[in-house]
Amino acid sequence: MDRRAWAQLLVLCGAVFLEGIDVAMLNVALPSIRADLGLSTGMLSGVISAYVLGYGGFMLLGGRTADLLGHRRVFLFWLVVFLLFSGLGGFATSGWMLLAARFVTGVASAFMAPAGLALVTAMFPAGPARTRALGVYAGTAAGGFTLGLVAGGLLTSIGWRWVFFAPVILAALILAAAVPLVREPDAAGPRGFSGGFDLVGAFSITGAMLLLAYGVVRLERPGDGAALTAGVFAAGLALLAAFVAIEHRAAQPLVRLGILRSAALVRTDLSALLFIGAFAGFQFLMTLYLQELRGWTTWQTGLAMLVLGIDTVLAPTLTPRLVNRFGNIRVLLGGLVLAAVAYGLFLPVGLDWAYTTMFPIMGLLGMAFALAYGPLTMAATEGVDESEHGLAGGLFYTAIQFGTALGISAVTAVQVAALGGDGSPGAGLDALRTALAVPFAAALVAAVITAFGLRARSAQTAEPAHAPIKITT
Repeated sequence: MDRRAWAQLLVLCGAVFLEGIDVAMLNVALPSIRADLGLSTGMLSGVISAYVLGYGGFMLLGGRTADLLGHRRVFLFWLVVFLLFSGLGGFATSGWMLLAARFVTGVASAFMAPAGLALVTAMFPAGPARTRALGVYAGTAAGGFTLGLVAGGLLTSIGWRWVFFAPVILAALILAAAVPLVREPDAAGPRGFSGGFDLVGAFSITGAMLLLAYGVVRLERPGDGAALTAGVFAAGLALLAAFVAIEHRAAQPLVRLGILRSAALVRTDLSALLFIGAFAGFQFLMTLYLQELRGWTTWQTGLAMLVLGIDTVLAPTLTPRLVNRFGNIRVLLGGLVLAAVAYGLFLPVGLDWAYTTMFPIMGLLGMAFALAYGPLTMAATEGVDESEHGLAGGLFYTAIQFGTALGISAVTAVQVAALGGDGSPGAGLDALRTALAVPFAAALVAAVITAFGLRARSAQTAEPAHAPIKITT
């Protein structure tokens, strides 16, 4: 890894950090935005949902487009779009402007994320160099999610519009560095549109992802139009079935369905969905617990969860060494088990818990994130031909985005159902404890899925446990 390789990696890390911190900062600023613009609860929820719809709806299309047109070209173009529409959100004077800005920002992230991951895997040869690079990349991404809470609390205290303007400044700096530094590796150059572009497949899968993402978001309000929610899911599944039929017949399919025959890839994406969903749901519940039940400020809440950012240090330093010594799957399994233990320790949370009680548990969760997120990112493209790394990255980030939406929706639905109409602090605490069972169960299921992967790999190979990870392309 020479200086230029490090420089390119840092630029791409900056972009994935930007995506994570952008989402986390906005979550903290929502109450201030509502107070200033006079938004209804439905409109405020829509500001978050719009990003999820754009990200989840266009991710697969973004990944495949990057494979066809070139990862660098797609990455730079959508970084510019991200910059422009994040700025639009900062100048918003109505809820509809925010909705439009967040939706397009989500679409931009859907194209940037798989292109960035594909550039990282293409720049570094399989083996220790790629393992180390992906460890740094994954650690930076995780740091964006955790450190964004603190940054959001600080910026919101200055003015909520800075939650949008700060990413503009960061995106401009990344763009200025990316243009001269980031190159398209020869092995991953654009393939063009020879043989045509699967437009019918693109429209069907994008429509399916939009509908399914919208259905997941609607789960947050289980009593609000259950029939409509079921209809949205049915329409999304029908479009998904149509997409599968189209791809079977297409001469140049948008998504080569054979990629899903990889059991390792499917297990990785399912584990990512459950792990990130559990973390998103837990983070949401802890925010409610600290602010609504304990009366802490947004700034105090952000500082309290700062310890989760330990993954920013551990993921690029400790995790790659553990992967090289024990193997990717073993490290991932260890991280998932640690996450389940941390969520389990939070189940009896009380209103009188001191921060000294919560701190070590959050530290344990931060360590779990460091051990799990990096190996998940490494496994996302493992065994996949480099010409389809964009597609594999699209599948991975689709799982993450749907996991985020599903995790928040699930804990919200369970909490609302458990709370009923009782608004007392005791009832609120009981409802929160019930909802905390969701991330605990999700982490356990992810650990079981990964354990099956470890068993399958042990049956296929006779490699010793200390053998370095082998990422084949």
